Amino acid sequence: MSDPSEPPDWQRPMLEIAEGDGDFLPLGERHYAFFAEERPELLVTFEDAATLREREDKLPEHYPLAKARGWSLLTILAEGETWWRDPAVFRYFDQLADDGFLEDFDRVVFYGAGPAGYAAAAYSITAPQAELVLIAPRATLDPSLAGWDERHRIARRINFRGRYGYAPDMTESASRVWLIHDPLHQPDAMHAALFQRPWVTPLHARYTGEGTEDTLREMKVLDRIIEAAMEGKMSADRFSWLWRARRSNGSYLRAILAAARLSGHPRREIKICRSVTARLNAPRFARRLAELTGETV
Repeated sequence: MSDPSEPPDWQRPMLEIAEGDGDFLPLGERHYAFFAEERPELLVTFEDAATLREREDKLPEHYPLAKARGWSLLTILAEGETWWRDPAVFRYFDQLADDGFLEDFDRVVFYGAGPAGYAAAAYSITAPQAELVLIAPRATLDPSLAGWDERHRIARRINFRGRYGYAPDMTESASRVWLIHDPLHQPDAMHAALFQRPWVTPLHARYTGEGTEDTLREMKVLDRIIEAAMEGKMSADRFSWLWRARRSNGSYLRAILAAARLSGHPRREIKICRSVTARLNAPRFARRLAELTGETV
């Protein structure tokens, strides 16, 4: 029988790091704060604890990147679909703000996607002049403002009013907000519209649908986007250059082919198939090209 006073095995890698330079704290019953200190640049992320437990190293997704680049990392872990809306998490960020903890860093970047993008935006108010990288963030699930979003049915019970509530307003102290989303995916586009502020730059990742973060990860550009923000080099032009990797990404290419097929534009399908087969070994596109033209590749 395990000793109830001993931490669960999945927490041990984080506790070992925290014993050196860092911290690992339970925040109420459903959240944890993991902090690993390196140089005075800080990356703040939000993750699902269940996803972390599935990893072999039992560490936050962005810990290897932060460690390799010499950044400090603060990750807030959630047990379940809490959206990090918990008085214990409120108090934790209140304390960070009161102590001036986040102001001690030369540079702070908040990162999150989807619900974690909501949390990154909401809590960024505690770090004046932070830079934010948000992928398809949700603005709120308050029914009066986002009743049209039928995703996240369980989370609809959560109170999104009150402190740290409406994420777009909480970005007002940010230096820049880079908001990456698919403008063709209606729910994400509608949330992005709620974030419209002078300091928010929308960056379009068309045809990525619900999987924008996964597609950027597949393209191996997600880390590079975060790196650019951490180095103060992020820009719309930088994103456009990185986004060119889509030309070799299977998920993206299949999505644009499917869109062309659904819209009834065989000439566009042919153009896409010829472009792809000229550059890549792509049997699916070769077969479709043969169906459309009778050509063989």
